[in-house]
Amino acid sequence: MTLPSSFFTRPLAHRAFHDINRACPENSPAAFAAAIAGGYGIELDVQLSSDGQAMVFHDYALDRLTDEVGPIAQRSAAELGQIVLKGGTDTIPTLSQILQQVDGAVPLLIELKDQDGALGQSVGQLEKATARAVADYVGDIAVMSFNPHSVALMAQIAPHIARGLTTCNFPSEDWPTIPEKTRARLREIPDYTNTGACFISHQAGDLDNPRVAALKAQGAAVFCWTIRSAQAEVKARRVADNVTFEGYAA
Repeated sequence: MTLPSSFFTRPLAHRAFHDINRACPENSPAAFAAAIAGGYGIELDVQLSSDGQAMVFHDYALDRLTDEVGPIAQRSAAELGQIVLKGGTDTIPTLSQILQQVDGAVPLLIELKDQDGALGQSVGQLEKATARAVADYVGDIAVMSFNPHSVALMAQIAPHIARGLTTCNFPSEDWPTIPEKTRARLREIPDYTNTGACFISHQAGDLDNPRVAALKAQGAAVFCWTIRSAQAEVKARRVADNVTFEGYAA
């Protein structure tokens, strides 16, 4: 499985083309509309509702992005669809709603947020919900996750969808719930081949990692996150095939 060519020709708007000052909160329908208007590809995140639907939302808790509190996983899709995102008037959308909105206009890179809690094997519901949502979608899509078990499962249940690994140097301050043994293992990106991945999306500040160069040499596509200036984009593109960006017009 290879990535559609559109993933190499359009910069990827991080959580869609969001800007709270333009009433476009991250991962909102307004931000998706702005990305489409700008001709950008889109990176988005999915979390699981209490009734098993893939919701387009980054955080595990509602607190930062809405006026509600508590885990997103404790609310149904219908309840989440009534919660307004801060900075705009949109509510939390389902993946199915966003797919209908985008309708193949631009490529979509879907990040499956870890549902295990420690990047382990206790996954399945979000992956199956995502596979159901995209089953009949005809636009260009790809999926990725920091959890290699999620990517491996997508290879089984949706083998026609291009898949990759979200990767980084896993510093302890950013991953406090992940055991050092697990973080040390994942730093080496050991699961690229056994998950059937065709790309990585790597931390921009770690693009000089020799493992990234080795994967690129063997044919892996290399994306990176998150670029926040034109100058940083120029530097990243010395290694990366494409960038995930926010806060400026890539």
